[in-house]
Amino acid sequence: MRQTRVISIQLPWRGLSGTISENIGQLRALRRLSLHDNFLSGPVPESLGSLPNLRGIHLFNNRLSGSIPPSIAANCLLLQTLDLSNNRLTGSIPPNLTNSTRLYRLNLSFNELSGSIPVSLARLESLTFLSLQNNNLSGRIPDELGSLFRLTSIDFSRNNLMGEIPASLVTLSNLSSFNVSYNNLSGPVPSFLAKKFNSTSFVGNVQLCGYTGLKLCPSPGPDNNSSTSSSQTGLNHQNRRTLSTRDVILIAAGSLLIVLLIILCCVLLCFLIRKRAASKAASKGKPRTSAPSKPVMETGAEAAGPSLDNGGKLVHFDGDIIFTADDLLCATAETMGKSVYGTTYKATLEDGDNTVAVKRLREKITKPQKEFESEVSLLGKIRHPNILALRAYYLGPKGEKLLVYDYMVNGSLASFLHARGPETSVPWPTRKAIAVGIARGLSFLHTEQNIVHGNLTSSNILLDQHNCPKIAEVGLSRLVTSANIIATAGAMGYRAPELSKPKNSSAKSDVFSLGVILLELLTGKSPGETGEGPDLPQWAASTMKDESASRVFDGELSRDGADGDELLGALRLALNCVDPSPGVRPEARNVLQGLEELRPKEEVVVRPASGDV
Repeated sequence: MRQTRVISIQLPWRGLSGTISENIGQLRALRRLSLHDNFLSGPVPESLGSLPNLRGIHLFNNRLSGSIPPSIAANCLLLQTLDLSNNRLTGSIPPNLTNSTRLYRLNLSFNELSGSIPVSLARLESLTFLSLQNNNLSGRIPDELGSLFRLTSIDFSRNNLMGEIPASLVTLSNLSSFNVSYNNLSGPVPSFLAKKFNSTSFVGNVQLCGYTGLKLCPSPGPDNNSSTSSSQTGLNHQNRRTLSTRDVILIAAGSLLIVLLIILCCVLLCFLIRKRAASKAASKGKPRTSAPSKPVMETGAEAAGPSLDNGGKLVHFDGDIIFTADDLLCATAETMGKSVYGTTYKATLEDGDNTVAVKRLREKITKPQKEFESEVSLLGKIRHPNILALRAYYLGPKGEKLLVYDYMVNGSLASFLHARGPETSVPWPTRKAIAVGIARGLSFLHTEQNIVHGNLTSSNILLDQHNCPKIAEVGLSRLVTSANIIATAGAMGYRAPELSKPKNSSAKSDVFSLGVILLELLTGKSPGETGEGPDLPQWAASTMKDESASRVFDGELSRDGADGDELLGALRLALNCVDPSPGVRPEARNVLQGLEELRPKEEVVVRPASGDV
């Protein structure tokens, strides 16, 4: 029967809907099922457990519901990858997943799973990647996970886990990514983890301590084991001691200082109230706009950051942070960077808890207001895990145009790679995950949105707290006049050769820029680092041809034990992207597929024979 010869189904990004048929269990030779990034709903087929040769299940980014079929865990003994993330799955994690002893990647994040983390997961000796974030998991983190010495990434963030972080995790020397933020964990963070990972890995656990200077754990004193009665006696004795003259003076001085601060705040508040009243009086008789709050960035105030006044229009799309013009009026701003489109500021709102990124577009390059609003409204609807979300825009009375985005705490990829200290390493799994995310975002723009980026650089790749890459400045070329589109096409070092003459950017010039970023990740060099000689693509190609290919790679990668064949495969893919001829370059979706299929030498991926699918 013809169907028994199908060994691979790969249909991601096809806009597929409906359910996955149970008849898929009849494809007994199936090894890889890749239907991710579609609109599939319904349950995960129970019949997948009838496929003994299954190596990879990739169903992430769909709308699947129900529980994880126990049959998969019980019978798919050759399973290497199980990725069901970003669905609507419920129930608990099957404890018999441990039957799949070859499983090295388990991603069940962004679902609605409940129950505890099975202790039996500790028997998955091949596991390198474990992500259970954004579920409803409870209970403790199993001590036994400390035996999984191959683990490089753990993410248990945003669950309801309790208890202490197991000290046994300090044995995981290969760990390069760790996140348990926003749980109910308590006690001290093991020093090994506190030193290796920053505070974003632990925040959101009120009773957790020892991971930052502001969350120190109480030091045990020499008398901690003394009797309760003696401790109480000591406390009573301290409470009864009389205040010295020096203590009285210090207390009086402190009280006076507090009173002066209160008076100063009152004076400042009165000043602000009078200023607003004067502004309202001045604007009396003018027609009202539909916006209840009216911010403005004053012309010429670019260096000082965004300032606000009356007469503008603020439009929100969505997002967790909803702000008014008054919020922006009181925001503190600092310049983050400049690009061909304008200046970007980090704006911290008055409550001190919320921060956004505000881009002030350059004057005289944007389209007229009606066209601008039409285009920006479309950009505000774009949502993808690897695209920086546009949350709001503002039009000022003097022609100012502001775009408001999510703020990314880990900054740009350029800084992440080139501005870190020598003691901070970036291992290959992290670099590869970033590369896959960028390619996935660019593929989405090209295939789903028909958008050419036109200015893709490592400075325009921003990283969130988990180092998930977000492509910034998406679609900004649509907001500028046709006369300025060519002027903003391609940054030096990332510009495709065909853009040396006046010409609009294309999907293939975006792929060239993507190739340069891949070379940055592989070599550790920035595009301008090769000096007056050849650019980064030329240097990499000539070095690979004339000398040993190993000289191309960042020495840090070989010291960390990265697989040479996997690096070589990534390098070939990058060099294909930067081919001088646009027609030879692959499409972004092909780059994504190539990166996803990179495996260490021992992990062989069998492809279907021609005509089998």
